[in-house]
Amino acid sequence: MIALSIVAGQLTLTGILSWWLCRQFINPDSPFHLLDHPNERSLHHTPIPRSGGIAMIIAIMCGMLLTPFSYSESVWLLVGGSLVISAVSMADDWFDLPASVRLLVHMAASVWVVFGLDVDTSIFVNHWVGLLFFTLSTIWLINLYNFMDGMDGFAGGMGAIGFSLFAIAGVFHTDIEFSLVAILIAAANVGFLRFNFPPAKIFMGDAGSATMGFLVAGLSMWGLSLNLFELWFPLLVFSPFIFDATATLIRRALKGEKVWQAHREHYYQRLALAGWGHKKTVVHEYILMFFVGMSAIGMLCWSEAVMIGLGFWALVYSLLAYKADMFCKKNMEGKL
Repeated sequence: MIALSIVAGQLTLTGILSWWLCRQFINPDSPFHLLDHPNERSLHHTPIPRSGGIAMIIAIMCGMLLTPFSYSESVWLLVGGSLVISAVSMADDWFDLPASVRLLVHMAASVWVVFGLDVDTSIFVNHWVGLLFFTLSTIWLINLYNFMDGMDGFAGGMGAIGFSLFAIAGVFHTDIEFSLVAILIAAANVGFLRFNFPPAKIFMGDAGSATMGFLVAGLSMWGLSLNLFELWFPLLVFSPFIFDATATLIRRALKGEKVWQAHREHYYQRLALAGWGHKKTVVHEYILMFFVGMSAIGMLCWSEAVMIGLGFWALVYSLLAYKADMFCKKNMEGKL
């Protein structure tokens, strides 16, 4: 009972501190009032503070200090990597670092967590292929989360739902440490979402989005190393992000476009521009992730349904992509 009270206090502190710090950073007099000025890929038209991620990271670290037990080495690996990613991303928010510097840090943090967590690579043809896959996937998720943090309420909502689902997966296997870390991250996202839901008053910024992407990858590999779930689970839970970013990248590459250049061709961007706006688009994304996540939890309980479930969602995403393409083609002439 005492431990449960402490955990409840951790969650409350983390959520409230994230909310309170975001509120402070919105104030123009705050030293963390760093503005995000609209550019060619932005969906907003006025400068908005982009220091919400700093608030979330501070809240998560403070919440972790109230733990009723000692954290394992895996947690400290994730904490160390997260602090490195957030530090270089914060520097990029302030000083606009060269892409090569950011990439080197992303690579170093990815190698650090992949080798440190000793992830099971038995599903790959050999151990080194598995390590390479997880390293590249971590780098991709760090940048993917950054790409997808472009609409009010989107990244914060995905984080709140996705990390909560990770926590539920941990509870199923009575792994309290994993569940606690995941739900603390979710709580920080909820506090941030209070000021990020449309119309947004603050954004995550690179310090938040890159770190959240790293934590998605890190907790995925940690869960795999603990045998809490198989690889399909985190891929399905965060599939609204992963599908949109990956499909957009492939589509642009096939069209011969420069995939590294800023653009507004993600499905969420096109839907918002085509008439849905921020709130309608993000609410539909929440609904999609909720049902995807609930089916993923169900498949954890009923492993015989995994292949059927994955096939079902592959079909659903194909249909949704087709419908979105048709809708956007009809309604957004000249808006990209």
